[in-house]
Amino acid sequence: MQAPRGTFDVLPEDAERRQVVEGHVRRILGAAGYRRIETPTFEATELFSRGVGEATDIVRKEMYTFDDGGGRSVTLRPEGTAPVCRAYIEHGMHKLPQPVKLWYLGSFYRREAPQRGRYRQFWQVGAEVIGSAEAATDAELILLLAELLEALGVRETRLRLSSLGTPETRAEYREELKQYLRAHEGRLSGEVRERIDINPMRAFDSGDPGTREVMAGAPTLLARLSGEDAEHFAQVRAMLDDADLRYELDPTLVRGLDYYTRTVFEFTSDALGAQSGVGGGGRYDRLMEQLEGPPTPASGWAAGIERMLLATGELPTAPDLVDLYVAIADQSAARRAFELARDARRAGLGAQLELAGRSLKGQLKQAGRLRSRYVAIIGAESEISLKDMESGDQRKLHPAAVIPTILRGSRLS
Repeated sequence: MQAPRGTFDVLPEDAERRQVVEGHVRRILGAAGYRRIETPTFEATELFSRGVGEATDIVRKEMYTFDDGGGRSVTLRPEGTAPVCRAYIEHGMHKLPQPVKLWYLGSFYRREAPQRGRYRQFWQVGAEVIGSAEAATDAELILLLAELLEALGVRETRLRLSSLGTPETRAEYREELKQYLRAHEGRLSGEVRERIDINPMRAFDSGDPGTREVMAGAPTLLARLSGEDAEHFAQVRAMLDDADLRYELDPTLVRGLDYYTRTVFEFTSDALGAQSGVGGGGRYDRLMEQLEGPPTPASGWAAGIERMLLATGELPTAPDLVDLYVAIADQSAARRAFELARDARRAGLGAQLELAGRSLKGQLKQAGRLRSRYVAIIGAESEISLKDMESGDQRKLHPAAVIPTILRGSRLS
């Protein structure tokens, strides 16, 4: 029996690499004042249809939606921003000092074709700043994600940057773009033609050669920003320039979610090939109102754990520290061995107990594989032989002296 297609098992060695990622996330985001939040794995379907957008591929084709047995439609979360905003509203976080800075790490679900680094169940880390309209918020978030990618050693990264302006500006631009697409409809792919009226801006994401030729001459939203939007974007760029963070202006950048306003960005890694996206996000100043909350500006990003790990190559992990391996030389001593391992852990030591029925020689080899500092050999006698695995010295001790000797690091010779 195998796991469902598009899902995977996180094996112990994989979990260690993920712990390294989480450690960097905690350090980098925690130092900037972000606190962790976790939302439920499934939410009311309406949250995503209203927040993410009915016209998006996520809502139209990719969500796992089902009846909860009580006549309510629920959905496995396909993204993290809408749930965080729902929690902000539900728990009255607008009463807290603003902005509220949050981060999350968890599993998400989308029904899309599985491929390298893209799964139906996947893990993301995300950061959200709710309650600030300042350009500095966008710049800070971008710099924090850049710092995380650098700390993990993600290779060959590039930052794409653009602005979508306000929904009003975008609505005017969408009409202009629709007219352009209609004028070149015969050269577009069938999928793009089908959604000209629904979501014309997604045509910029098409990989179809004919469509790409058409879009090379399409009008861009970046050239049509209002004065305030253009000034906001200029401030973001100036702060990134001051931080010496390189970026590429990309007027074709379109995020797959309807809630974005103003700044949008994406980090890619050429090490991943065609599916190069590692993480990205942007500003979403109108989302709270769409979810029946108070008008609240906000900005955020999400990055894929699997995709970051694919792009890092080797990621050093710290081996588990084993201070003491408790070996059993005589089965009559099994209970005393169990008690010693238990007491060692209570004293704060990393202690492992022989559980496989190996010979004493085999137990010493296992202790060596685990790089244990000491081995306590317990036999029929009341005393315990304690062996220093680095020096090879060995001495018999009263049982009560074993743990203090290890804690002090005393020599056994």
